[in-house]
Amino acid sequence: MKKKILFILLIGLFLLGCSKNNKDNILDKVVDKLSNMESYKLEGVLSISSNNDTYNYDVVVSHEKDDNYRVSIINKSNGHEQIILKSNDEVYVLTHKSLQYNFYPDNKDFIID
Repeated sequence: MKKKILFILLIGLFLLGCSKNNKDNILDKVVDKLSNMESYKLEGVLSISSNNDTYNYDVVVSHEKDDNYRVSIINKSNGHEQIILKSNDEVYVLTHKSLQYNFYPDNKDFIID
């Protein structure tokens, strides 16, 4: 009985390996899927190691089809947040109010409350 199950499993794996989906076909499907998307949102953890220190950040990236981006980076240890916004041809970088500095096209101060 065990030999029959093993034989069926091996035949199934063989047939899956011989399918028409190859590396190029799969890549084409992924590119097609991405080009038809209206928007997406990614969430993750970024860890940066420098010498003996490790810095951890929560990162959230949102994108809309017309190249509008929002990237939020939050330092896990102190809660400081930096937000990068891209809309049309303008880019804004907003930082946590305790840092007292922000960048955006007119170089005006803008503090997050």
